Amino acid sequence: MRRLREKKDSRVDLDISPLIDVVFLLLIFFMVTTSFTKDMKLDLERPGAKSQIAAPAKALRVYIDQAERVYVDELPVKTWMLESRVREQLSGLADPTVLVVADRSIPAQTLIEVIDRCRLAGAAHVGVITQQEEG
Repeated sequence: MRRLREKKDSRVDLDISPLIDVVFLLLIFFMVTTSFTKDMKLDLERPGAKSQIAAPAKALRVYIDQAERVYVDELPVKTWMLESRVREQLSGLADPTVLVVADRSIPAQTLIEVIDRCRLAGAAHVGVITQQEEG
């Protein structure tokens, strides 16, 4: 008499709960780390501000006139060249500070672009002059 062999189940059970745990841990990690990214915020002194600080004498001045032309220490500069020119001027300064002197009629986008380019050039402090300087 022949014996019937029991068929062994060749299927292997794979426990995926550790995989799910790892996926959720990665998801939580990425959610937490993306919430800590620093937003670029502009701290601008607006005309008529109640608190005023005297402008440092050794700060680099960037001027924007009514026609949206940009000048670095009274030398005309194209907007796309501003970052490299500011980087050159700030290279020898111990405290790299840039002061933007802008006309009231320029669009806010132009002012923001100039401030961003100054920060990308390595300026530690970027300010906007709100009143006429003496001297």
